[in-house]
Amino acid sequence: MERTDRERVIVLGASMAGLLAAHVLADRYADVVVIDRDDLVGDDTGRAHSETRRGVPHGGHLHNLLAAGLLALEDLIPGFTEELTTAGAVAGDGTADVRWVVNGTQMPKPHSGLPLLSVSRPHLERRVRRRVRALPNVTFLERTEIAELLTDPDRSAVVGARVRQGETYRDLTADLVVDATGRRTRTPSWLAEFGYPAVEEEQLTVNVGYTTQYYRLSEDRMPGEVSIDVGGSADVPRGALCAKIEDGCAVVTGYGIAGEYPPRDTAGFHDFLKSLAATDIYDAVHDQETLGEPLSYRFPANLRRRYERMDSFPTGLLVLGDAVCSFNPVYGQGMTVAALGARVLRDHISRPAPVDPRAYLADYAATAVDHVWELTTGADLVFPGVGDDPTEEQLAEYAYLDRLLDAASKDGQLLVAYARVAFLLDPAAALVTPEIQEAVERVMGRAG
Repeated sequence: MERTDRERVIVLGASMAGLLAAHVLADRYADVVVIDRDDLVGDDTGRAHSETRRGVPHGGHLHNLLAAGLLALEDLIPGFTEELTTAGAVAGDGTADVRWVVNGTQMPKPHSGLPLLSVSRPHLERRVRRRVRALPNVTFLERTEIAELLTDPDRSAVVGARVRQGETYRDLTADLVVDATGRRTRTPSWLAEFGYPAVEEEQLTVNVGYTTQYYRLSEDRMPGEVSIDVGGSADVPRGALCAKIEDGCAVVTGYGIAGEYPPRDTAGFHDFLKSLAATDIYDAVHDQETLGEPLSYRFPANLRRRYERMDSFPTGLLVLGDAVCSFNPVYGQGMTVAALGARVLRDHISRPAPVDPRAYLADYAATAVDHVWELTTGADLVFPGVGDDPTEEQLAEYAYLDRLLDAASKDGQLLVAYARVAFLLDPAAALVTPEIQEAVERVMGRAG
């Protein structure tokens, strides 16, 4: 840990975003205090895969750590990938070890070198939390509610937080407060109370519903594979993902867009899996041992708060994770964006001057959010009932993407190019370079 004259930082929320923030902040601040309303020690004593804590109600569902997120996590916590693998996480190649079904067609399995690590969200979060808790200058205040932020007299700077433990209130002063409380963050209302303009918000309603069931798979199921992904489409707005995880288990999450919700009972869930564009996941699990009861969750809308567009913002306050942008969970981007955002935070606190929140929020948007927001909302707009009627330009983009995916079903290298974008390693523009467009036409010309 580097020596610093910075004293205390408070992290609001022990989410993945909050934990990763605390880990990088511990290198620059003498005292890092993580505040969460849940009993985290109790959570660390062995909660089952499907059990969720109050602060993460969707934690029992399948969560992906995309290649960009896995690389960022390893950068933030060196050696963590090996630790997870040793603890039972299932590793593989992001394309060679995945059965990817797009528009009902199974894609090829080229070796790409893209890292893949499959692990349940509770297991991953517990491991990260143990790493953070082991840091000597990090303290967790659990079962603690955040009452309000403390400011200087003219409300130009946040100087701490008032917290409540039972019936007792405490004022904690700090050089910096980091909000990682998620989608239901109170920062917009706090800013309004302090006299700042309303935070601009963007939403795209998707009305996603998903159900998750855990299984114990026999050895003859999914040999040599880590996961199966049967994607939804405009014609079939339903899909599912099946992934092997720690402890010899597998988790299946089925989802539906614009109200196509999967049932919550096991028999109905299996019927739902059978109704997808391909029956690969149904065939793998329908006669296997189930573990626990199915879980269901609803997600109404993609939500982005445009803090980076505000003309003024109090010093001493930063926001990250779902508190900035909450994405359709179908694409598994949330934890990856949390890791990418933690790297942005690390860059800004590594500078000698006090953190400039407006500069940080601008970099956070440009580095961790813009690309993902474009991908997510673009993918969601394909589904009937989501957003307004597509423009001619959007229709042309959808037609090109369909053609590219059709070509990728015949050419593994095109699939790798697509996967690099989907896994947040390359920008979407990488799929429309002259080289890629020429490859698409060449493949489709051969297909005739």
